[in-house]
Amino acid sequence: MLSEYEQHLRDRVLAAPLSGPPSPWRHPTAAYRSLPVGGLLGVGFGNHSHDGRDLLVVVSHDGHGVIDTRDYAKLIRDRDPDASDLLPSDDDLSVPGLGLLAGTRVRIAGLFGGGLHSTTSDGWAIDVVAPEWLRHRVLLSSDGGRYEGPSGTDWWHIFQAHSELRAAGFSPSGRSLVIATSSDVTLLIRYLS
Repeated sequence: MLSEYEQHLRDRVLAAPLSGPPSPWRHPTAAYRSLPVGGLLGVGFGNHSHDGRDLLVVVSHDGHGVIDTRDYAKLIRDRDPDASDLLPSDDDLSVPGLGLLAGTRVRIAGLFGGGLHSTTSDGWAIDVVAPEWLRHRVLLSSDGGRYEGPSGTDWWHIFQAHSELRAAGFSPSGRSLVIATSSDVTLLIRYLS
């Protein structure tokens, strides 16, 4: 049984329309909103130190790869990694980096646990809620996650999962946001001045 407060929150989330990302967030390309990735196990962010861009490591049953968050470009893919590289290490839930991230380990979040950043240093926050069980929704807020005003002012319902949600969160830089399900990856990006 939900308390009156919990019921009020549930009703607000259920009433919030699914919307596009608020400014300054946008999808990397207008061509498509998500990247299909069958059998996705987890995702994690690496940073290419030479130019500061966010790189997304995607681990699936079919291998793992690195995606440039700015445009969904697949930078490198290993379709036949050592089986031990597909599963995150038990110590820190990390996998070996590839390509520009070679020689590093990248922490991932997904089927085996872990987590991504849920806030940015300038007050953006992301929350995953399930007011109707197994229909996860992702909420993005510009007020640190208070969700006080009406939907579309300081918070937005930006994603509704139609397959199993694996992970959602920000890159350490706060410039990229990923939502990963068992079947696809959705990115939002912004430019910081």
